[in-house]
Amino acid sequence: MAGPKPGSSATNQKAGGKKKEVKKETGLGLTNKKDENFGEWYSEVVVSGEMIEYYDISGCYILRPWAISIWETMQVFFDAEIKKMKIKNCYFPLFVSPGVLQREKDHIEGFAPEVAWVTKSGESDLEVPIAIRPTSETVMYPYYSKWIRGHRDLPLKLNQWCNVVRWEFSHPTPFIRSREFLWQEGHTAFATKDEADTEVLEILELYRRIYEEYLAIPVIKGKKSEMEKFAGGLYTTSVEAFIPNTGRGIQGATSHCLGQNFAKMFEINFENDKGEKAMVWQNSWAYSTRTIGVMVMVHGDDKGLVLPPKVASVQVIIVPVPYKDADTQGIFDACSATLDTLTDAGIRAEVDSRDNYSPGWKYSHWEMKGVPLRIEIGPKDLANNQVRAVRRDNSAKKDIPRDSLVEQVKELLESIQQSLFDAAKVKRDTCIQVINTWEEFTEALSQKKMILAPWCDEEEVEKDVKTRTKGEMGAAKTLCSPFDQPALPEGTKFLSKSFLSNVIGQFVSNAFWFP
Repeated sequence: MAGPKPGSSATNQKAGGKKKEVKKETGLGLTNKKDENFGEWYSEVVVSGEMIEYYDISGCYILRPWAISIWETMQVFFDAEIKKMKIKNCYFPLFVSPGVLQREKDHIEGFAPEVAWVTKSGESDLEVPIAIRPTSETVMYPYYSKWIRGHRDLPLKLNQWCNVVRWEFSHPTPFIRSREFLWQEGHTAFATKDEADTEVLEILELYRRIYEEYLAIPVIKGKKSEMEKFAGGLYTTSVEAFIPNTGRGIQGATSHCLGQNFAKMFEINFENDKGEKAMVWQNSWAYSTRTIGVMVMVHGDDKGLVLPPKVASVQVIIVPVPYKDADTQGIFDACSATLDTLTDAGIRAEVDSRDNYSPGWKYSHWEMKGVPLRIEIGPKDLANNQVRAVRRDNSAKKDIPRDSLVEQVKELLESIQQSLFDAAKVKRDTCIQVINTWEEFTEALSQKKMILAPWCDEEEVEKDVKTRTKGEMGAAKTLCSPFDQPALPEGTKFLSKSFLSNVIGQFVSNAFWFP
């Protein structure tokens, strides 16, 4: 049922029959278009959709309940899954001493530009500055050395939900690149490399599920290059997403095998079952609130956020649509009854019963916030014992008899979840281009494509590609060598300086740096 348009004045009749003038609201809606000015659109939608508020320290943001509820939904899923793997939660302090931070040379060199330091207490300078954790390997591993003595102490598998600080100085972006963010970080130690290798992929699969099953975002699983791997680690695996509007890849989450490098630095040794001294094999893995930013970028549109039902704190918003001389009390009663029916069925629903906003204004408001399904109840719906359902993803409308309400709403929510994933996958796949020459490579980059290229897996070549493609949009970078490799025709040439290197047969996805 249609109501007055947002921004218009209207008269609403309350349940008691008293008329109340509806406030005239202006300015509802986005001023930037996603396809025309993506950066400004994104900045506007995360604020207008009530996900964040800007803070008075650059690069720091207030996460509002609408965003935190999404984070909590992912947290509930992931926490339950890692507990099935016998991983336990803990918490380590935020502060790191300089001596501990600097024990692993390659590691600290990778993070040094981002480390924030506490140098004063009140008006007094600290005798020794204290670092704020950019990640927790050096915070936790001195205590792993203390706790692990023999093979019976292994595996040691811990996770913490916490915040970290990385003092980014260029292009802070809400959720994507901020100076403080929320994440989980897992740190595990094993007696054997086989155990560590197995867990790396098990965790990576959980990250894929977060993106694809909850956020409805297709990702590519693969292994990072030596140049892009975690500083100080043995190898890094990741899930990689793609933003078609910008032509840029974005790292979704990482699962690292640290090997024995940190064990050597922090003397994490144990006596094996043969009575011999050995070093542990370690992993670390993490995903962060960046997930939320990727979701906004992939699914959002010119009306605002578009939330997948699985992570939306409100899956269904119910809007009463009373008209003059309508049975207003009956409409409000029907809304309350609909709310009770849906809530009892486990569906997250709310009624917008505010009487100082027109139905049309409410439609736009909840579209801005990305609620997956809107239910409207007006005089016609009341007379026909039905409700009208309107999808956020494609605006399709459907009249639903009240006696099949729960069944059909659940079907619609499932359909919306799948449709969002399917649409995102089609857009992503359309942007993937297989190339065979350097000319094709540069042309694909100029067209904002994600490139699948035969590559020799040499660091010198990777650096050369970055240098040769550096421009206003940023330089090309490797995302990963996908685990799902296409067949290589005999005689395939590989990406090298001459593009003629006949070496290992791996494809690699490439995209621009994300700013």
